[in-house]
Amino acid sequence: MEEVHRGAFGTHANGHALARKILRAGYYWSKMESSCCQHVKRCMKCQMYVDNIHMAPSALHNLTSPRSFSMCGLDMIGPIEPKAFNGHKFILVAIDYCTKWVEAASYANVTKSMVTKFIKRDIICHYGLPAHIIIDNGTNLNNKMMTELCEKFKIKHYNSTPYHPKMNGAVEAAN
Repeated sequence: MEEVHRGAFGTHANGHALARKILRAGYYWSKMESSCCQHVKRCMKCQMYVDNIHMAPSALHNLTSPRSFSMCGLDMIGPIEPKAFNGHKFILVAIDYCTKWVEAASYANVTKSMVTKFIKRDIICHYGLPAHIIIDNGTNLNNKMMTELCEKFKIKHYNSTPYHPKMNGAVEAAN
């Protein structure tokens, strides 16, 4: 339940949506919906941002980009069933906010090092340094190695909010 709620593919969905996601993943137990609702009530992030009234005010960020891949979004698709012929079941997707160009690579497992290698090889080497990267709250995309990479190359790293995935909408639409 924890992995579906806030793990690599989690969106911090409400209790009913969480129960449906778990059901689609092939799991069921009696009183599943009530235990999902209780789990969401104990989640600190969900309680903090449940109502926009309680959100801390923050500055709005302009999403224009002057050149290709100066602002990009990253997301992951998967696990995909059935696996590809080479055993890959995850797709890492990056989209340019200026041109809407999509870069994607498939992997058997998406690890922290794979994500940083993808950014270096498929984005930085091809298009130069991005000024901004927008990532959802997946644990394999949002980690210490990613933070170090952004600090090293002076890239501004933004997370989309759990209750507003449209912030990273270009990538979500490409998925």
